[in-house]
Amino acid sequence: MTITSDDELTKITLRAEAKRSVERQRFRLLVERGADAGSDLISSEDRALIGRSPQADLVINDPFVSRMHCEVATEEGVYILRDLGSINGTRIGGIRIREVQLSQNERISIGGSEISFSMVGGAEQIGLHPEGRFGRLIGDSAAMREVFSRLARIAGRDATLLLEGESGTGKELAAEAVHEASSRSAGPFVVVDCGSIPRALLEAELFGHERGAYTGANRARPGAFVHADGGTIFLDEVGELDIELQPRLLGVLERREVKPIGGSQPIPVNVRIIAATNRDLRREVNRGAFREDLYYRLAVACVRLPALRERTGDIPALVRYFLDQQGQRGLPEEGMLQRLMRRPWPGNVRELRNAVEQIVAFGIEEVSLDEAPERPVPIDTPFKIAKARLVEGFERDYLVSVLAQHKGNITAAANAAELDRVHFLRLLDRYGLRKPRPPA
Repeated sequence: MTITSDDELTKITLRAEAKRSVERQRFRLLVERGADAGSDLISSEDRALIGRSPQADLVINDPFVSRMHCEVATEEGVYILRDLGSINGTRIGGIRIREVQLSQNERISIGGSEISFSMVGGAEQIGLHPEGRFGRLIGDSAAMREVFSRLARIAGRDATLLLEGESGTGKELAAEAVHEASSRSAGPFVVVDCGSIPRALLEAELFGHERGAYTGANRARPGAFVHADGGTIFLDEVGELDIELQPRLLGVLERREVKPIGGSQPIPVNVRIIAATNRDLRREVNRGAFREDLYYRLAVACVRLPALRERTGDIPALVRYFLDQQGQRGLPEEGMLQRLMRRPWPGNVRELRNAVEQIVAFGIEEVSLDEAPERPVPIDTPFKIAKARLVEGFERDYLVSVLAQHKGNITAAANAAELDRVHFLRLLDRYGLRKPRPPA
């Protein structure tokens, strides 16, 4: 019997107030010591890149500073200093940091330079999208409505767009929504997953090939760029693109033409490029795995999709949407919505959708919705025992998540985890996650 009705879901939904804008406090970065002493930056976006690259927001011409050294970002109302895998590190108070929350009047040391961080008077008004959805993306939170507003503006500009965010945050849906809101909506929307296609095949998939270009090429085949002519090509997980293929993609971005494998003449293409990644490509640039010039050609416009844990107020609306897709009027247990909102959702919206589908299809007993407890390091026990407990906690949480993502399909979950099926079953048995077979 359904206890949580659709009406109750509506009452529980934590909708954001119908605001047209939100305020964002601006910050200032001032170089107080070093080769560029006196240079400063007052923020106009939600993050600022510091480094030696000419394209950085605050350029530091110091040989001991990496080209993309660190960033200051506004996230959930706080200011984060994040090192981007720099060679010589980022320090506060002499301590090397990876990521730290900044307070007023902090001093940041990179290379031989010292930079002060401070707040600036007068908050900036950030416009919000008037609706709680954009295309098939759903969200009433201020974070998502700000994303929708940016995507709507970018859609009309035909600029190359880079979408960033964790797996499952909806990057493909965002790309599709931008395409549908653009002047290219009547043209094709072509998706290429750079992370799932072997390198030897990806080149042909992107650029096409002529007959006889290689063994097995029995006929000429146009690539994805040609198929997307007049429309949009979406390059998912572009961070997985082999370093040897990156110059070819850069050439397409610069010249708007492709040359098939084995071909002698380039083919002009009129296509908009949207790329997505769950990696920080600036870190990849610093370690030499991604070309800096390609990064900047892709990131003409850049939008980060927030993780679900950063917008838990959107969970009721998402749950209702997924239930509607399943033909359900509500959840089968009182208090389940609150339990859903307490979950950390490492798989983001994709994981939430799979969990709702699994609840509807298999019942509540198939899905673990317990709030993930914090796992403090138990220093009052011997090292081996403490380590074993932490590993056990991780293994159980991982198994629950991967099963939910694959709707309880053990074979699919084992394949996704890259584990032998027999070993996967033994792990399920160890943690009591395997449903016993009904008697014959």
